Amino acid sequence: MKYLLLISVMTFCFTANAQTPGIAEEKTAVENALRDYIEGWYKGDTERMDRSLHNDLVKRIPLKDSSEIDITLRMVPKSRMVELTSKGGGENPDAEYEIYVDDIDKDIAAARVLSLEYLDYLHLVKTNDGWQIVNILFHVR
Repeated sequence: MKYLLLISVMTFCFTANAQTPGIAEEKTAVENALRDYIEGWYKGDTERMDRSLHNDLVKRIPLKDSSEIDITLRMVPKSRMVELTSKGGGENPDAEYEIYVDDIDKDIAAARVLSLEYLDYLHLVKTNDGWQIVNILFHVR
């Protein structure tokens, strides 16, 4: 049986105008946090990884159980992400990736990071320390 996959693509326009002062700067700041996350991982840079993640981060990966029926979520907290990064992380300092900032509204943002190995859907919050990632849902490609 063949399946047809339809993908809906939403594009958000980020323009600086009178109603959205500083949106270009906010988008750049969000992109920088996402670069700290993905480059921190691949370069094993714990300082960048730590800076990009909120203390209350929860990273999740959906896993099928042995019956292939139920989905469970394995959760990874910030402390484990920093620990894994300190052990070499992705061990590929030249890894290619793409960043997509899908939306920014006041102090929250939604984004995606796509690398050869992973697809990450991320939520960020603007804190006193800058933009930080609070939620990640990902899967191995």
